[in-house]
Amino acid sequence: MAKKIPMRMCVACREMTPKRELIRVVRSPEGEISIDDRGKKNGRGAYVCNKIECIENAIKRKQLERALDANVPDEIKQALIENAAGGTGGK
Repeated sequence: MAKKIPMRMCVACREMTPKRELIRVVRSPEGEISIDDRGKKNGRGAYVCNKIECIENAIKRKQLERALDANVPDEIKQALIENAAGGTGGK
């Protein structure tokens, strides 16, 4: 029997995508916001596509802040943009 692939919704485009293809931003129980590259960190998570458009929309429309119920620091926003621009995302 084939293994079920976990799906998550991007906070920006609202599309269901396999969990491994998304970037997870997490707010720890202590309130610290970070990028969770392994998907194992404890806390409230929000997923965003690895596309520059989705990341910019999530930042501009404050969708990450709403999903995490906390302010996202500028260095995390910058790291997300750099990750998509330099990574596999974007057009």
